[in-house]
Amino acid sequence: MTLPFALSDLIGPAWVTNARVTEDLVRALPMRVFRAPIPALPRRTVRAMAVHLHNSRCRWIRTLGQPLGIKVPRLLDPTVAGKPALLRALRESADAMEALFRMACERDGHLPATRRYVWRNLALDVGHLLTYFVAHEAHHRGQLLLVARQLGMPVEKAAADHVWWWKPAKSAPRKQRS
Repeated sequence: MTLPFALSDLIGPAWVTNARVTEDLVRALPMRVFRAPIPALPRRTVRAMAVHLHNSRCRWIRTLGQPLGIKVPRLLDPTVAGKPALLRALRESADAMEALFRMACERDGHLPATRRYVWRNLALDVGHLLTYFVAHEAHHRGQLLLVARQLGMPVEKAAADHVWWWKPAKSAPRKQRS
């Protein structure tokens, strides 16, 4: 089957949307929530969970992309990273992930297994790669929203609803009439 367009024209924008939704949620977290310990996990903070999103991307890029020439962004310290630094880092790791997806698209939809990829539980076709990474981030976005509610400081409704706005960034959601 031949597609009438490049696979990267589907995969790239889908990843960019996911990354934007993650970044927008982190930006919307109130600072008191960002710095707070997670209920029942006092040694782990909301900050650490948010930083995990960036650091996880970096570790996968190191495993799958660095041996193929993709630059690995620096990891952040989950105990001290500030929100502005995290937002910059999320953009950087999102770009590197996009390069990883683009590389897979250019190689008939598959990344080659690298020597560093020892876990081998993830199929390296671009469909499985995108699904895995989007599911991982969606899982943690849900946790961030839930923890904020458990702390009694929920994310503003508009920002919480925005995690479901999966159209390209230039299309803003319409305001509902009162």
